[in-house]
Amino acid sequence: MSGPIDGDPRPAHAPARSFAERAARESYGRLLAVLAAPTHDLAGAEDALADAFERALTRWPGDGVPRDPDGWLLTVARNRQRDRWRSAAARTSVPFDDAVHDVVAPDGTVPPLRDRRLELLLVCAHPEINRSVHAALMLNTVLGYTAGQIGHAFAIPGGTMAARLVRAKRRIRERELPFAIPGVDELPTRIAPVLEAIYAAYSIEWPRVDRAHRALLLGLGEVLTEVAPDSAEAHGLVAVMALSSARLPARTDGHGRFVPLPEQDPARWDPDLISRAHEHLRSAHRLGEVGRFQLEAAISAVHCARPPGRAPDWLTLRPLHEALQAVAPTLGGAVAVSAVVAEIDGPAAGLARLDGVVGAERFQPAWVTRAHLLDRLGRGGEAAAAFDKAITLTVDPAERRHLQERLAAVDRS
Repeated sequence: MSGPIDGDPRPAHAPARSFAERAARESYGRLLAVLAAPTHDLAGAEDALADAFERALTRWPGDGVPRDPDGWLLTVARNRQRDRWRSAAARTSVPFDDAVHDVVAPDGTVPPLRDRRLELLLVCAHPEINRSVHAALMLNTVLGYTAGQIGHAFAIPGGTMAARLVRAKRRIRERELPFAIPGVDELPTRIAPVLEAIYAAYSIEWPRVDRAHRALLLGLGEVLTEVAPDSAEAHGLVAVMALSSARLPARTDGHGRFVPLPEQDPARWDPDLISRAHEHLRSAHRLGEVGRFQLEAAISAVHCARPPGRAPDWLTLRPLHEALQAVAPTLGGAVAVSAVVAEIDGPAAGLARLDGVVGAERFQPAWVTRAHLLDRLGRGGEAAAAFDKAITLTVDPAERRHLQERLAAVDRS
């Protein structure tokens, strides 16, 4: 194990918890993949890693944070695994194999960690695993989301989700599914559920996902584009995430008030992330394929091209939204088309389009759109009722305050 950080003037206990929490956010999936790859035992690797984090919270406040926190955690987790494996070998007469069960060098050092998160993602998306649990398993193992968090995002009871995850991990162990990059012919079909899982993780409780998680998800997307440079949708996904992250600073003003996208100040958007997104969009365009994530990224790019003080280019946005809804129809996409139609053909046309959206009764963005359109049509009483409904469905505090202000400004006469 490494020693404490040299020259750190802070008390040893002060940074310990924050370092452990950061390691859990940024390195959980990377460490879990390294621990699970030799034996295919995700559950056992999770137990060992949990023990390592628990020991870090106990040891680091007194001993100081190690120079290599990830190496320290991996070593502790590996020792836990070795103890369990040797104990199991003693009970079952199965020989302990150092070549399989150890990644610590003979001199006790930990070699540089190979990033095996992509391989872990692909194992989670293996055809042997029930397709309905692919995304949930990736969110749990690679990004560390709990069964309860994932269940909430997928509208499934936490206990039910936990049982599904346990069954999937057991299948990986029993079938000894390989932690490996598949061949060129198989890779595209294996990447599709990986893309969906990354996108789902990026969307959970957005925009309250912190900077470390956004960087991790963007990094996973970049890994996909490196391993599969001919996947246009991988490039499209990275572009979507980069553009969404670029706009985040402008989502609230200096007083913490919510700012809708068409009203945001483009000067507050991150130009480096926008440039990064455009590079991936160009790469996707050269491949000559069109998919959901590319269309979503193109829509975001049009918004990001809006000059300060000007409205978005609705005439360009309309065919993009309609194409997206044709390629990947969703409730959110249908509501977005209604909002764009309202900007071009008027609020009455947008409201008529919205009335035809099936399932909008419990969808918060649909009620927000309805309230805005009714307010523009001068139907104050109906607009106020729609704002009330939207507020009850809103979980983001800044957006809730914004809607409450809009409600207070409605003319109900």
